[in-house]
Amino acid sequence: MGNIEYLMHGFGVALSGYHIVLMLAGVLLGILVGVLPGLGAPNGVTLLLPLTFTMEPISAIILLTSMYWGALFGGSTTSILFNIPGEPSSVATTFDGHPMAKQGRAAEALTYAFCSAGVGALAGVIVITLVASWVAQFALRFSPVEFFAVYLLAFASFVGLGGSSPAKTVLSIAIGLACATVGMDTVSGSLRLTYGIEDLMRGISFLVAVIGLFGIGELLLTMEEDLRFDGVSSRISPRVVFATILKLPRYWLAYLRSIAIGCWMGITPGGPTAASFMSYGIAKRASRNREKFGAGEPEGVISPETADHAAGSSAMLPMLALGIPGSATAAVMMGGLLIWGLTPGPMLFIEQPDFVWGLIASMYLGNVVAVVLALTTVPLFASILKAPFAIIGPVIVIVCVMGAYTVASASFDLWLLLIFSVLGYLLKKLSYPLAPLVLAMILGDKAEDAFRQSMLLSDGSLLVFWSNPLAATITTAALILLVSPAIGWMRRKRRAA
Repeated sequence: MGNIEYLMHGFGVALSGYHIVLMLAGVLLGILVGVLPGLGAPNGVTLLLPLTFTMEPISAIILLTSMYWGALFGGSTTSILFNIPGEPSSVATTFDGHPMAKQGRAAEALTYAFCSAGVGALAGVIVITLVASWVAQFALRFSPVEFFAVYLLAFASFVGLGGSSPAKTVLSIAIGLACATVGMDTVSGSLRLTYGIEDLMRGISFLVAVIGLFGIGELLLTMEEDLRFDGVSSRISPRVVFATILKLPRYWLAYLRSIAIGCWMGITPGGPTAASFMSYGIAKRASRNREKFGAGEPEGVISPETADHAAGSSAMLPMLALGIPGSATAAVMMGGLLIWGLTPGPMLFIEQPDFVWGLIASMYLGNVVAVVLALTTVPLFASILKAPFAIIGPVIVIVCVMGAYTVASASFDLWLLLIFSVLGYLLKKLSYPLAPLVLAMILGDKAEDAFRQSMLLSDGSLLVFWSNPLAATITTAALILLVSPAIGWMRRKRRAA
């Protein structure tokens, strides 16, 4: 069977009444998560994850991915109507989206945003459909040596391509790796970093960590801000929607450019936020109307939204095919797969084809559902933001605490939640990236096991990572990415001199 045949079979799995209801519920919950300040897609997916433990894996992943799409759309809604990015990746949308809304063109701006988001997400899913099987087949050639090289490349990509300070990225990765080593050593069976605390014998749950880092930590940061919701009319006119859709083809070049940027940044660990800013900046430089950017230029909404959603959907490719998540949300979903007893990677395509292709098919359907629901529910969810933050804030805290406690029903996890909430607040306040920390917590054990197995195979020689062309290429690329920030710094210093 080819990819198209597998995809048709996936539609047969996804197109059931139960799964359609899950898509609708997931998108609506996601829009709510995206609208509420202090919550975001990674935290929303994390809070919903414990509720999926009793579900079939395919049903659970459909619910989670639908929530993810909905959260991205919810972030765009608040960016345009209230100038409040519900998601970090929606910041660039505020630059031209909110000025358009203030000019009385809110329906036009929202239509541009949602349709562009749908186009970008669809492009990302098409990329997954076309190349996922090939990537998985290629990865079947991997031994522990190649797998460690790939994990090293994932960490190095955040350092060289992440956009944040390399030193801060390295420290975030180090914190994540330290958290991943707490508990029982999978190779020797000895306990590490438990300090006599029995609850730490089972390790630190990444779910509790993510809820603290992205949920309450983000909420603490939000409380410092002056939350004035100077919103505009959220009424959506069908006539304006259809008139705006007819204008979309004139921006075909912006779509192609943004799709390319988004898919690349999704497959590599650049992520949706970096993709949206990069797409906006390049669109502004390439436009003949660059002076209109920031004052309500439609291309300033189309470019970041397309790249944002293309990156968000294509980030699922390395997670499914290689077991390496391309974004924080993909990392949380990967943790869910492990909890459900599924191992992301090339064997997943062979052992669980119904799951993989049912998920890919649901991504096509979920994006269509998300676009329609986002356009029709804008007034409802916009009205939620008019509620005082003194009410919204405590509700979010209660939801986060309940989500953390239900992971293992252990009161000790609430102390961990408090610790990671403060850590998340401090890291965000000091501009440290959180995605590398989450990635390191997810991949830490796998990277350590692959490294130790490689050392056993080679009698402790690091040259094993250059023992064959594939491992040597990946390892060399990882080392180049690691040192590239230092090389760039030296070049800038020479030019300044």
